[in-house]
Amino acid sequence: KSMRSSPLEDQSVTNAIAVGWQDYIALCKLKVVSLIIFTAVVGMFLATPGMVPWDALIYGTIGIGLAACSAAAINHVVDHKIDSVMARTNRRPLPKGKVSLLNAIIFAWFLGTISMAILAFLVNPLTAGLTALSLIGYGFIYSMYLKRATPQNIVIGGAAGAAPPVLGWTAVTGTLDPNSLLLFLIIFAWTPPHFWALAIYRRDEYSKVNIPMLPVTHGVEFTRLHILLYTIILFIVTLLPYLVGMSGVFYLVGAILLGAGFLYYAIRMQFDNEDRLAMQTFSFSIIYLMTMFTVLLIDHYIPLLALML
Repeated sequence: KSMRSSPLEDQSVTNAIAVGWQDYIALCKLKVVSLIIFTAVVGMFLATPGMVPWDALIYGTIGIGLAACSAAAINHVVDHKIDSVMARTNRRPLPKGKVSLLNAIIFAWFLGTISMAILAFLVNPLTAGLTALSLIGYGFIYSMYLKRATPQNIVIGGAAGAAPPVLGWTAVTGTLDPNSLLLFLIIFAWTPPHFWALAIYRRDEYSKVNIPMLPVTHGVEFTRLHILLYTIILFIVTLLPYLVGMSGVFYLVGAILLGAGFLYYAIRMQFDNEDRLAMQTFSFSIIYLMTMFTVLLIDHYIPLLALML
């Protein structure tokens, strides 16, 4: 009797492998990581008046991206128990049993190790060191401690999420530049109103798993007020690149218009108690950040385009 497998059996094995890889990819939180990579790449381009050196662009992007994926996988490991309870997360690979806890840990360790090797040997040690601090900050300090310790978790832990444009900048220059810290401040100020809007919408789920998000510990009205206050701070912070001469009028106009849009949602939330509005605010905040960094990038190359013309 022939020992060869049938085409149907071969297809089932192929499907199983594909599903397995899809589950590991899901551990990377690619939607979040794509935004991290985008802000890091913008940081690279803002660090130089011309084209980014190809090696810094390629290896820096890969290294920073893999580190972000590693941090995301660590977050899956740390939160696997509460993820199984929350409706938003109970279909993730670990709660569903599609990836074992040990395999997820090995996967996170592998990605982190590869990312550090790429950054240390193919980019520069400063970027590797800062990326390692960012990975530790999100994957361990925030995920393991801050998230469960204080309603200010996202404010303090937001420092790790604000690092990518700084990492992109150092990947090109090998130095910390004050202008790169302005990019850090923009994301740092953006994180609380961005995440608190989602937390309002998901407050019952956070309460169920005893995560002290601000709407759970201090109420929705208090959180809405702080979303407005942080949005005002964000609006002011986004003016700094123009005020220090880092960016031009094109950026200033974009920052004002985008800031006005965010303020519109934040002010509406003071009078509209619908959870749907909180989710709309959360969705707008993502568009806001992507567009803000796009405007920064376009503004950066306007003088060069003018010279070419």
